[in-house]
Amino acid sequence: MTSKQNLSKSIKSTPKIIVYALKQEQTNFAPPKRHLPLVDPTLIRAASQIYYTYCEVHPEIQGRATGVAISRVTYRGKVIFTGCPVLLPQECFVPLSQIESYVY
Repeated sequence: MTSKQNLSKSIKSTPKIIVYALKQEQTNFAPPKRHLPLVDPTLIRAASQIYYTYCEVHPEIQGRATGVAISRVTYRGKVIFTGCPVLLPQECFVPLSQIESYVY
């Protein structure tokens, strides 16, 4: 018997398992809600300064941002317009709701 015949015979004799999977539509996907982590007040102050400066320079874009990604080391940051930003290890995300509700 050749190896091809042996393989064919072993495939026929093994029990078959059928697996069904549901196709998940992207429109039905909702990311899990996360609680806001505690952020250093100094970072919030720096993030609000970055955000409000950006709003002064670009008044046509006001209201579309979701927050500020800011470095914990250098306090340099960027205004973010996506829902779930990708951050560097030394960065943290300060959401706009936290910036706007912060009392100096």
